[in-house]
Amino acid sequence: MYRSGEYAVKRFSSDRQSIRLILNESAKKHTIHAVLEIDVTNGRTAIRDIKEKTGRKPSFTGWMVKCIAEALTRHPELNTYRQGWRKIVVFEDVDVAIPVERLVDGEARTMVYIVRRANEKSVTEITDEIRAAQRQQVGGKKQVLSQLSRFEKMVLNAPTFLKKLVLWILRWHGIRKKKHMGTVGVTSVGMIGRFPGWVVPLGGTPTVMIALGGVVEKPAVVDGDVEAREMLSLTLSVDHDLVDGGPMTRYVSTLTELVEDGYGLSEVTDGGAAGE
Repeated sequence: MYRSGEYAVKRFSSDRQSIRLILNESAKKHTIHAVLEIDVTNGRTAIRDIKEKTGRKPSFTGWMVKCIAEALTRHPELNTYRQGWRKIVVFEDVDVAIPVERLVDGEARTMVYIVRRANEKSVTEITDEIRAAQRQQVGGKKQVLSQLSRFEKMVLNAPTFLKKLVLWILRWHGIRKKKHMGTVGVTSVGMIGRFPGWVVPLGGTPTVMIALGGVVEKPAVVDGDVEAREMLSLTLSVDHDLVDGGPMTRYVSTLTELVEDGYGLSEVTDGGAAGE
């Protein structure tokens, strides 16, 4: 008789079921991926200098959220959703959905927090929001690190068939989708631990999904000389139904310029948040 050895059986929790539904929804999109490397040497140097001068360290992820949001402000054709069959809604506000990993009942659980109007906030303000979300006390039934309406709470605790119906409605109603899911998704595996490479997401439900991988020191040519630079592995995923290659390329160009110039870090004051 075959022996399986010792093992443990865990419940396929409701939050894992919700993640599976979201992934099924994202599979319906026609996603294209751009695998990039961006020089973050100047930005990370500025962050270290700020920490040395003020004792407070801006969040690297918070700074990247600021750059991503600013680039979307300059290229709003990516900050969009479908609105019915024949319309596209273009948003001015950039709402960034980010995963925050919390330890709940002894188990690491990923929850969602949306930084509203990230394009209008400073690196310090975004950092403070992320840190507050990470410190927020949560119970075992919590799945979203935001204030939820009664309807949203009902949906999160509803049977699977009702969740599928709501996702189908949101697929064709961009204005409501923005309210519940933001306009762009940003995930950073590099903030959890050492991850020297890229991660390619399945696409997510937003039109634009950005996955931040690891930062690795590599040789690069700068002003004709070869020197060691800190390079960020980044994957940009966009819904090809809404975004063509030209707008995507222009967005990448702007984002690269902002990141390489350390955009937003010169405005960080002593009120910045501590921690990475």
